[in-house]
Amino acid sequence: MTDDDRPVGDDGAAEDGRATSDSPATDGGRRPLPADREEPVGRPVVRADPAVTGDRADEAVGFDPDDPDSVAEAADTVRAFSENTVGDEDNVYMLRGAAACAALVRGVGSYKAAAERAGGDVSVAFIRKWARVHDLPQAVRRHVARGRIAPTAAKHIARVAGPDRFDLAWAVLDGDLTVREVRRVASEVNDGRPVEDALAERGVRFGRLELRVSPDQYRELRRRASLENRPPGDIVDDALDGYFD
Repeated sequence: MTDDDRPVGDDGAAEDGRATSDSPATDGGRRPLPADREEPVGRPVVRADPAVTGDRADEAVGFDPDDPDSVAEAADTVRAFSENTVGDEDNVYMLRGAAACAALVRGVGSYKAAAERAGGDVSVAFIRKWARVHDLPQAVRRHVARGRIAPTAAKHIARVAGPDRFDLAWAVLDGDLTVREVRRVASEVNDGRPVEDALAERGVRFGRLELRVSPDQYRELRRRASLENRPPGDIVDDALDGYFD
């Protein structure tokens, strides 16, 4: 059995329709972080959130891989998605296409069967790439919908696994990486290079984040850091440990 024929349940998604990860991300060694989609495949969790997509939330279309009619709609959507270049700059449109790809694969059982069901010039590679975007964690997909992460960059972020997915996504936000740079970093990471090293080569200082806090908190942060002979970042890190726990 080839990868193209393999059921999607054996390649990135659980049998109950939820995505899974063989190498879950971790939060400083404290607990696992969801590096893959947690919501049922095809459900428009991000696209249907008015806080993210505004008025377009009402247009959100879901796909149910267990409903034959919905699978047929997903197949039509995938084919239209593959043939339509007009919406390339429309992040919400791209996420809908990604959802259709993932639901179609789930519904028919393999990437190869999904490509055949969609018809036209739809390829296995096309469906696999976009289904993986749908499998990204919600925290990343929300930035895609907001336009902060280009869908074409998301395709490369989805190529890496575990915490590296988050690291590469946040580097796009904080380091202004181009799509080409994201592609190259993803390839290097998959070849075994530490993501921090790959990002540093492109001028991204891993873990560096500019924040704005209230004047009162700023004064107290600086005061405590000085009294304890520590950098302000260490104080913030300790505070976040308590907040996230």
